[in-house]
Amino acid sequence: MSRPPRLIGASLGLAAVLAASACSGGGSEAAAASGGPGWSFTDDVGTTVELDARPERVAGLNDVASSLWNLGVEPVATFGQTSAADDVQFAGRDLSGVEVVGESYGQIDLEALAAADPDLIVTSVYPVDAEGTLDDTQPLYGFESLEQQEQVARIAPVVAIAWRGSAAEVIERTAALAESLGADLDGAQASAARADYEAASAALTEAASSGVTVLPVAAYPDEGFYLAKAPDDPSLRLYADLGVPFLDPGGDGFFWQTASWEQVPQYRSDVVLYSLRGAMTPEEMAGQPTYGLLPAAQAGQVHPWEYVGMDWAAQARYMQRLAGWLAEARKVT
Repeated sequence: MSRPPRLIGASLGLAAVLAASACSGGGSEAAAASGGPGWSFTDDVGTTVELDARPERVAGLNDVASSLWNLGVEPVATFGQTSAADDVQFAGRDLSGVEVVGESYGQIDLEALAAADPDLIVTSVYPVDAEGTLDDTQPLYGFESLEQQEQVARIAPVVAIAWRGSAAEVIERTAALAESLGADLDGAQASAARADYEAASAALTEAASSGVTVLPVAAYPDEGFYLAKAPDDPSLRLYADLGVPFLDPGGDGFFWQTASWEQVPQYRSDVVLYSLRGAMTPEEMAGQPTYGLLPAAQAGQVHPWEYVGMDWAAQARYMQRLAGWLAEARKVT
């Protein structure tokens, strides 16, 4: 989960969206025309979508769409905090058949999304507290407002996967959605991904046994550090369950504890993970005098914190990288 975004820009008018959707044929009508058995899926906010046929054309948030693709379901359109072309989760993918309809949070070209003619739109939803509570008075993740979410839902039905608890649980929910969309979870691709995931989990546990402490942060020049709380982030919680000793930044807030640049030296860890989503790079952080006081920075043990998809392949790739960094790290605190 990234820092609460600064939402800017405006949506297209509802009339224009409906007109574009009508011209494209409409997602659910296209599904019905394709024939075949009916399709139903109940998402994590309790919404049940029922269509006359299994959705063939899926669009959605980068974070979910990339995982569905790793499981064999290729998207027709994506949107998110960055363009799919710049998102590490799509590295190596041929995006020529994918319409990028959003390149920053809440900025969705609704006309282009409608023209992509999706049958289904997928996204995620985050809890508002450590207990995993979902707030249906707030828009799903990726949408700047409930109004925009309603406009998107007029193009095609929307389903959301909750990113809460451990990534191990979210992976299973994502896999269930993918299977309902036609993915073969017993096939060679999924079986290999599961094997890689198990091997990476074991490698991370072994590397973490050295006891080097880890601090994931998102840094901003005018604000300092946003320090992540591992139990509140599904990926970090998974890694903690596998033995990674994350630094507890304290505080009563959910997900983040904030620290001004003057306070940053108080948070001493052996390794720092820095967010790749709109936050400062190590080179930029080095311009802040207090950053250089961190033991991890002095030791050069600073590595990227990727926004990892909730699927076996994506998690396996990052866990193997994290295991390598931890295996090479020295205790410096």
